[in-house]
Amino acid sequence: MFDSVGYVAMRTALDGLAMRQRVIADNVSNIQTPGFLAGRVTFEDELARAVELGRPQMTHVQTSRSLEPTRMDGNNVNLDTETISNVDTVLRFQLATQALDGEFSSIRAAMRTTS
Repeated sequence: MFDSVGYVAMRTALDGLAMRQRVIADNVSNIQTPGFLAGRVTFEDELARAVELGRPQMTHVQTSRSLEPTRMDGNNVNLDTETISNVDTVLRFQLATQALDGEFSSIRAAMRTTS
């Protein structure tokens, strides 16, 4: 079972992954916008450090602009990169929601058997 640190860590991870999905969607929608720089969301390393300290609530989901080379129009969105990132993010999100669902199922089962 998750303790409160584990639950907060999973919730924070889901928040970060949801933000990443929104940024990927924004990147793809601006693939033809001259001068647009792709956004990137990072939180995993900071979340890992915060969990080690027992304070996952201190994790900040950070959004920054990509420093990858740009095309002639100043845009650096790469559809292949965005597609791979989206698939990875969706799989991580599914894994985290399944872990939480399993945890809540265990809690529901425990509540039914103790009454």
